Amino acid sequence: MTARCVMVLGTTSGAGKSWVTTALCRYYARQGLKVAPFKAQNMSNNARVVASKNAGDVGGGEIGSAQYFQALAARAVPDVRMNPLLLKPERDTHSQVVLMGQVSEALTAMPWRGRSAHVWPPIAQALDDLRAENDVVVIEGAGSPAEINLSNSDIVNMRVAMHCKAQCLLVTDIDRGGAFAHLYGTWALLPEAERGLIKGYVLNKFRGDAALLAPAPQMLLDLTGVPIVATLPMWWQHGLPEEDGVFDMSSTLGGGDASTLAKPRVVCVIAYPRMSNLDEFQPLKNVPGLHLKWVRSPAELASLKPNDWIILPGSKNTSGDLAWLRSQGLDRAVADHAALGGAVLGICGGLQMLGEALIDTHGIDGNAPGLGLLPLVTVFAQDKTVQYTQTRFLTNTEAIADAVDADVSAWAALAGTPVSGYEIHHGLTTQHSAFAKAGNFTRAVLPNDLGWVNAQGNVLGLYLHGMFEDPAVLQALFGANVPTLDFVFDGLADYIEKHFESGVLDALIASPSAPI
Repeated sequence: MTARCVMVLGTTSGAGKSWVTTALCRYYARQGLKVAPFKAQNMSNNARVVASKNAGDVGGGEIGSAQYFQALAARAVPDVRMNPLLLKPERDTHSQVVLMGQVSEALTAMPWRGRSAHVWPPIAQALDDLRAENDVVVIEGAGSPAEINLSNSDIVNMRVAMHCKAQCLLVTDIDRGGAFAHLYGTWALLPEAERGLIKGYVLNKFRGDAALLAPAPQMLLDLTGVPIVATLPMWWQHGLPEEDGVFDMSSTLGGGDASTLAKPRVVCVIAYPRMSNLDEFQPLKNVPGLHLKWVRSPAELASLKPNDWIILPGSKNTSGDLAWLRSQGLDRAVADHAALGGAVLGICGGLQMLGEALIDTHGIDGNAPGLGLLPLVTVFAQDKTVQYTQTRFLTNTEAIADAVDADVSAWAALAGTPVSGYEIHHGLTTQHSAFAKAGNFTRAVLPNDLGWVNAQGNVLGLYLHGMFEDPAVLQALFGANVPTLDFVFDGLADYIEKHFESGVLDALIASPSAPI
């Protein structure tokens, strides 16, 4: 078996490569084909834990969240070969390098331009292995293939396309303006052999009268020999988690009318610079009557009610983001909300921030005093915990239901609820013995040091990512059934099937001589 390869390139970052790739994965899977996604290199702090293909690895490996969701769309089991190289930014000029699911200290320390020669062989091998096991491999590029300053060290765009002779689509964001210039300029900057792999242009995020596009499509075809094969209307609520960036900086009302809820709730996620795994909050956008806000200033928290939530998400640089949070005055705003009985949730790095101290003897993240909202201490370890976890919120005397008044706690409904998710962290967090002796203690809410709630019951800290993607948790917290990922994937496939020119998608995986 040697898979046909379809590659989705973009004229810029944010053009729509990730969701189009996801849609193609589901489209081809619905044809009864065995499909796998692939992205040679992803730069994102949104990562998932998947099976590792290396026999000696413990616990699993990391890949970008986008490839994780693409694998699910393809009805495939996610594995590290689907995103062999993951760069996780820790500072503006530094990223942690994850190769084949495992952190590589040597590659992390290596200059960027010298890295490609070392990582290309395992990247090519991962792609070849997937091609040997599947009918179709849908490949996502990164940024633009015409970044000529990077072409000599390219390992993610046209080098990949040439390696597997992929049939390429070039996607542009027409809502930004300049779409035809972006398409022509990208094509023109590519060498002739690479141009020949581009089989169609896709105009994404179109708003308006499609008739007004003429005569540009024909002019572009005359100049390049490549047709526009799809004009995709703007689609705000497709339901797929965003790969990068805050997906909505404004207040977002989920499906339904807030007036239908007894206690309409605002959920504020603190958007610090190195926050990670923000895609896990996508399901909250679909909860009826819930307002989701991304917050970067104390003023945005000033009008919260105790029934509202503040979430401190994960962080790729916990001590740095904690320092930023203090510099903005958000530490006091969070503490004030908690003092009034307001609900506060910290996840992973956010949990670590809620404690009394961060202790770093290995140079992993940095020492720092915590926010002091949970009497916990985090000690950073050299070894990184990377694993998928299935567990259950406790129901015994240390559990939420017995620790707090169920009428006032946002978290009481979780008692006894099964939950699945994933861990990606360096820290080991434990109860601070001095505070415990003084009577200031936490109660465990998950086994194996995965979660704690304060004595008052309003401040909750968890190491488990992905809680809001678990239907049982959503039902317990909100009484809500939100659309499943399968529903979202089918919607994406329906969308591209409707808006691509007839026969194009099937021609991409036909014989090389088949016309598009």
